[in-house]
Order: sequence, then C-alpha cells, then structure tokens
Amino acid sequence: MTSGKTALVISAHSADFVWRCGGAIALHQEMGYDVTVVCLSYGERGESAKLWKQEGMTLERVKAERQREAENAAKALSVHDIQFFDCGDYPLELDGEQKDRLVDVIRAVQPDFMLSHAQYDPYNTDHMYTMKLALEVRMVAQAWGHNPGEKVLGAPQLYLFEPHQTEQMGWKPDTFLDITPVWDKKRAAIECMEGQEHLWDYYTRVAENRANHFRRNSGGQAGGRKAEYAEGFQSVFPRTVDVL
Repeated sequence: MTSGKTALVISAHSADFVWRCGGAIALHQEMGYDVTVVCLSYGERGESAKLWKQEGMTLERVKAERQREAENAAKALSVHDIQFFDCGDYPLELDGEQKDRLVDVIRAVQPDFMLSHAQYDPYNTDHMYTMKLALEVRMVAQAWGHNPGEKVLGAPQLYLFEPHQTEQMGWKPDTFLDITPVWDKKRAAIECMEGQEHLWDYYTRVAENRANHFRRNSGGQAGGRKAEYAEGFQSVFPRTVDVL
C-alpha cells in the first residue's frame, strides 16, 4: 500500500540513518510513505576503524563493505530507495555538481518531510556540514530560477535527528516518535552495521530513554501513552496547526 507521500533522509555517512532515524523510516514505510535515503559518504575514512584494522585492507574494500552493510540495513527497514553519493568523509565536502545532484533528488522525491543531522557537532564536523547542506539544497530546490520548467519543492519540514552526545550539541528535541511497533526492524538494521558493533546497545538505550520522554510528554502518570522505544527530533521551521 502506498499513500503517495514521501520522505527524504540526508545522511552524512552510511550508518547514520540507521542509528538516528531507522525507526522513523520503518514506521513511515509501513504507513505507505516512500522513504528515500541519500548517504553522502560511506564513512570510509573516519567511521570504519574495525575494517581498517584488518590486514591488507584497502579503501575500495572498505567502501564496498560499508555499502553492503547499509544496503542490508535499508532492506531491513524497507527503505524505498537508497543512494550513495561517494563524496568522501573526514572531511565531507560537496562540489557544485554534487550539490546539484542532491537538488535533483529532492525535486524528484518531493518529500513531505526531510530528516538530517543536528546543527552543531564539534566531535564530527561532517554532521553539521550535512545539516547546513540540507538547508542549502532545500532552498535551491524551491527556487523557480533553478532549472526552470522543473517542478519546484514546496516547504517540507526539516527534522534534525539525535546526535551522539546531545549535551554537547545544543540539540533540543521538540518531537518524539513512538517506534515500538517497528523496533524489531530497527534493531535488525542496527545489527547490519557490523563495523560499528560497539554502538548497537548504545542506540538501543537511546531508544528506551526517548520512550520514557514520549510517555512523560504524552500525559505522564496522568495517562501517558505506553511506548517502549522512541526517537527524538528537533524541527527547524514553525509548524502550522488548527488545534493545540
């Protein structure tokens, strides 16, 4: 079943979409959304230490392994489409042609909402570069003068998913999503990321902690909705509502 709705995830490295919004992806896919994931890099230089410790490892082998892991994780989450830009990492930088390619993806997908990284991350500048990039290409995709004649983008919300050390990032969630119904899918996707096994239980605990916040903010002891696993997001743009 498809709802005709879409979403787009812009992930700095090939594992970020799994840890940070895998539940949102799986849940919306089950709701009939077509979710597209763009991995700007494989994380081959900075996030593949386990692979580099193997004797005789090469850059191309690392990339291939990271792509295999990400594709398996995407399958576990039922991702509609996953694309690898292979822009390099540590540092991650896109040239004009690569940015235009990302604009093309946004216009093709026409997402109802977008997901990407937190605004500030002193531990990994690839992440905050990606957030700035997401804003930039969103803006260009809205411009009538960019490739005139193409369908321009509307104004999808950009949600910033949770960074690794929230207390250092200035990230303040204002949206909690119950991912309990699809937790098994997210955990399966997490376990596809074999090169970063040290993060499997960490992000399980994050999901459990965010479920506590979901319960508290949905009514708490006065009648909060039960949730065992959740994800938190920070919205960038104001949201328009008819009731509070």
